[in-house]
Amino acid sequence: MATDWLLIDGSSLIFRAFFGVPKTMRAPDGMLVNGARGFIDNLARLIVERRPVRLAVATDEDWRPAFRVEALPTYKAHRVAEPVPPELEPQMPVAWEVLGAAGIAVVGAPGFEAEDVIASLAARAEGMVEIVSGDRDLFALVRDPDVVVLYTERGGQLARVDEAEITRRYGVPGRAYLDFAILRGDPSDGLPGLRGVGAKTAVGLIQRYGNLDALIDSGRLDAEAVEYLTRARQVVAPVATIALDPPDCMVPDAPADPERLTTLGRRWGLGSSVERLVEALARRASDARRA
Repeated sequence: MATDWLLIDGSSLIFRAFFGVPKTMRAPDGMLVNGARGFIDNLARLIVERRPVRLAVATDEDWRPAFRVEALPTYKAHRVAEPVPPELEPQMPVAWEVLGAAGIAVVGAPGFEAEDVIASLAARAEGMVEIVSGDRDLFALVRDPDVVVLYTERGGQLARVDEAEITRRYGVPGRAYLDFAILRGDPSDGLPGLRGVGAKTAVGLIQRYGNLDALIDSGRLDAEAVEYLTRARQVVAPVATIALDPPDCMVPDAPADPERLTTLGRRWGLGSSVERLVEALARRASDARRA
């Protein structure tokens, strides 16, 4: 069954490709292209498997937005020294340029992360939305039956995360993931969580109070805790109100600029990956005609 919208967390997937694909893959000039190649190959596979009508790859235009740092200065503070591996950084524009030549929408927004772009696109999308990411923050967008996350796990497998899966994994109602994440915290993003509250306690609080608003209104928390929860909401919640002006995101049947795509494939040593992407577009179009 084809999905109406496939929203790809480009930053997340190219990071995973960089660390998962051998560093023997290089362009003719010697530049490492393992991340770009792995990302394009994975995207081609997703196009064949999910058969999307519309597709957008979201990018981090700001991996540490000012509004999040202002709310919580520890946000991703430990990544400041090296936010992107030096060998991966030049591969990102190469991958995005290949997608542009193929006619696939690459969407970013100044001052925002990929998760915010995805949230804003999902908020205006009609029909079934599948989000592909290794970022658990996007679990906050899951809404049965319309929005699911295909979560990238070790080995490249995709776990389908709907509300029932969130409950199975964390023991909270599917739509309570955001509140759970705020209470528990996430050291990988520099989010401390509510003092003295781990995953188990966070589950207990949600089961007892239902949501953060009810917990705050209960009077159980001191002023410091209430302030943290208020600030953390601004950090953890993906922004779904960006005024985006993306292309129509329709998946093309064939590359928008085949000559440019061939040139890029040759220039960066991505020929076989580009061929797989072109074949994936053609196969999706053929499947759509037969459906």
